[in-house]
Amino acid sequence: MQNPEQLIIQLIAQELSLRTEQITNALELFAEGATIPFVARYRKERTGEMNEIQLRDLQDRYAYLTELRDRKAVILLAIADQGKLTESLKAKIEASIQKTELEDLYLPYRPKRRTRAAIAREKGLEPLAEAIKAFNRPNINTASLSQEAAKYLSEQVKTVEEALKGASDILAEEVAENAEYRAHIREYLMQSGVFVSQIKATHPVGTTKFEMYRDYSAKVKAIAPHNLLALLRGETEEILTLNLDFDEAHILDYLESQQIRAKTPAVRQFYQEMLKDAFNRLIKTSAIASVISEKKAWADGESIKTFEANLRDLLLAAPAGMKPTLAIDPGFRTGCKTAVISETGKFLEYQTIFPHQAVAQREQAARTVRTLIEKYQIQLIAIGNGTAGRETDAFVMEVIQGLKNPPIKVMVNESGASIYSASDVAISEFPDLDLTVRGAVSIGRRLQDPLAELVKIDPKSIGVGQYQHDVDQKLLKKKLDETVESCVNFVGVDLNTASKELLTFVSGLSATVANNIITYRNQNGAFRDRRHLLKVPKLGAKAFEQAAGFLRIRGGANPLDSTAVHPESYSVVEAIARDLNVPLSEISQAADKLKTVSLKQYVTDAIGEPTLRDILRELEKPGRDPRAEFKYATFSDAIQKISDMQIGMEIEGIITNVANFGAFVDIGVHQDGLIHISQLADRFVSDPKQIVKVGQVVKVRVLEVNESLKRISLSMRSAH
Repeated sequence: MQNPEQLIIQLIAQELSLRTEQITNALELFAEGATIPFVARYRKERTGEMNEIQLRDLQDRYAYLTELRDRKAVILLAIADQGKLTESLKAKIEASIQKTELEDLYLPYRPKRRTRAAIAREKGLEPLAEAIKAFNRPNINTASLSQEAAKYLSEQVKTVEEALKGASDILAEEVAENAEYRAHIREYLMQSGVFVSQIKATHPVGTTKFEMYRDYSAKVKAIAPHNLLALLRGETEEILTLNLDFDEAHILDYLESQQIRAKTPAVRQFYQEMLKDAFNRLIKTSAIASVISEKKAWADGESIKTFEANLRDLLLAAPAGMKPTLAIDPGFRTGCKTAVISETGKFLEYQTIFPHQAVAQREQAARTVRTLIEKYQIQLIAIGNGTAGRETDAFVMEVIQGLKNPPIKVMVNESGASIYSASDVAISEFPDLDLTVRGAVSIGRRLQDPLAELVKIDPKSIGVGQYQHDVDQKLLKKKLDETVESCVNFVGVDLNTASKELLTFVSGLSATVANNIITYRNQNGAFRDRRHLLKVPKLGAKAFEQAAGFLRIRGGANPLDSTAVHPESYSVVEAIARDLNVPLSEISQAADKLKTVSLKQYVTDAIGEPTLRDILRELEKPGRDPRAEFKYATFSDAIQKISDMQIGMEIEGIITNVANFGAFVDIGVHQDGLIHISQLADRFVSDPKQIVKVGQVVKVRVLEVNESLKRISLSMRSAH
């Protein structure tokens, strides 16, 4: 007989279409302390080249099934202690693969409060319930329930009606605790149920953001995630009522078909009334709650997937590059905070300018900007896209127009910058700077390298989520942390310039070790060799193994330290260089020779062809940034505010958020427009993420403008 662990592995293999060997090896690596980014990149031979998505799916499913296995053990022991564990029940429990299914099987044996059925048993009415069961057979032609019930009258049971009611309570509880019935009813609600909502009378037409749900209905099986989350939020805020409608007669017919065998009218009527009571009193509420909970978990998962995809696109946005940058956090009354950031991301100087007030102040602001550009040889100007953003953008355009080599001017999404500027991270980094200046620095660094700066901000503050406050917060944090970890390790980290926050997300490094790296770097200067990491306190051999390949050293002692080649593979690269008669320092320039390499001759027990292929790809473009080429949108100078927009206009914008129902676009008017899913392409689109992503520059056409509601409808479809 197979043990529970083998059964779990076999089940996962079937579900994820993997070989058991792949799963076993991956789980062994996890048990040894390996991270998913490390396993995906450097242990391809062990896992059959499983990618990060497969590894995370494996990890999540394994965690679920091991929790289920442990729960089964507790339940089996509890039922055995009651002396009620049959072989049939044990087999059903061991075969269950869903927590709901398992808890349904345990329900009749679970310790419970004093129910009506329990009270009836205390009164000695269980034999009466069993007697009525005996009457419930097709071969019984006559049966007097009253005569049978009269046998059980006592001090506690004074009437026949009371006796029959007690017996009915016992039988109703048995029906309600039947796992097969509960599963069938839940599935019926899933397939045939309808969510119905109505706005409460206290909220007249046009006074609530939930207006579309005033008289709304959607099939349970077909409802979109964002619609369900909106309904649940509206119910929580007491703006609408939400019901799950279904054909109760169908369920009662089902229960009768399963339970009633008698032909005698009295027994049939007794059972019909008992089943109606069982459903209405004991099954209905919990079944509805279970279905809503299951659909809510599904909607959470779908929304979190969208959040993950948006966050990934934002984190992996193309960097403008580490160039001298002038960052501007725009403002009207309080002025624009301008910060100068060096080509290494270091803060150099700040000034407050007032370009949106009197003419004299505007001229002084222009002189200040020109002076800073000349003094620091500014190549990039980052302008926050919040209040006064477009006006500041127009001002900067005026200033740089007459320059011989004008810097590139870019509007930067400043979502979360104010959160960062008040955070402990920002205070630690710039204790003497004003909040708004910290915000300007963050905006500038976002342009230089979005990933390095955005890791300092809680992903939930970046503004790319969908109903992010309504979903499972524990799951959301887990998935967003995984996304940040994946992105950081995908790009790689410069060991000598990375912040503590960036290092914390590197495979194998904890916050403590990341801090120790910064301290070591400050005390000893720049790292010259990856192996010097082993001198960092608390960074042992395991952490080095997990982290080294993702940490890069530019201009170090070993040219391979600037690549994604892991130190454990250096000897192979050195052998390839010797065989090609090329110095190690020049191997990346020997592209033609690298193409002649026969991988098979370098295969060892530890390094197979998948890793060797990765090594050769890396040597062809050592240390290459995998992010896309930098592009930016050019907003129309003719459009500064919503009232400037006209239906039919074609303009450029940047995707700021992708949801299940469409995508939001920054078009430079302080209010994002919406491209509904039906307007994303000339063909049917089931998932907006297939068409657009956060940060993408798009050309859109204005369909509708509602200035009072601040709603802008856009389209990417061809004009007809």
